Amino acid sequence: MQNEMNSLLSRLAPSSMQDFPALNMWANEEKAVVTTELPGITTDDIEISVAGRVLTMRGSREPEKTEEGESYHRRERWYGKFTKTLEMPFPVDPVKVEARFNKGVLSISLPRLEADKPKKIIVKIG
Repeated sequence: MQNEMNSLLSRLAPSSMQDFPALNMWANEEKAVVTTELPGITTDDIEISVAGRVLTMRGSREPEKTEEGESYHRRERWYGKFTKTLEMPFPVDPVKVEARFNKGVLSISLPRLEADKPKKIIVKIG
């Protein structure tokens, strides 16, 4: 039974640090929004950058400390450094990017570059 549980957990766990953190992204003509869960990480441990269409998130989480004489019986929670790069569906205006961190959830709003927004063309008569 223990082997079956370990096998199941290994299939559910990130296979590499490129899989961490898991994120959601949605977009419309105005902006894209990316959200991810980063439990145990502070805003001081997060670095976000944007270049053209590419969003890069970097961060780290320290392992939990044990007291002298204590040792882990089981350690499944992730710790260490991560880098996640994501290509946006359009060029982003880096000046207008906003990031908020609330209760372990990071939300990044990435407005579309004004010059890249679709323009409606008015058809004139004559």
